[in-house]
Amino acid sequence: MSDVQRVVEQYIAVWNETDAAARRALVAEVFTEDARYTDPLAAVEGHDGIDGFIGGAQAQFAGLVFSLPAEADAHHDLARFQWYLGAPGAEEPVVIGFDVVELTGGRIAKVYGFLDKQPG
Repeated sequence: MSDVQRVVEQYIAVWNETDAAARRALVAEVFTEDARYTDPLAAVEGHDGIDGFIGGAQAQFAGLVFSLPAEADAHHDLARFQWYLGAPGAEEPVVIGFDVVELTGGRIAKVYGFLDKQPG
């Protein structure tokens, strides 16, 4: 497994971690201290902003989990990947997204998120 794929899998693990203290520790491990996250619903930065946004998304979509339908495509310090959000074991995800991450020193410095499918 490539280092980039490992980071992307850790990123998904952050989104799935519902224990606040464990999630915060993962955020600190996966993201640089000044990391920025931008998608159509939010623009946040730093560990506090990212952790707070993820916690809010978890509250909104309680019981759903993030998954990777395929490996990340990467070059240099960039990676892009699609992700699904859905009920465990469900065939059809509720949300489908596409993220691009920029890495610095093996950690995520920037995330650019796009939503391909979202609930009405």
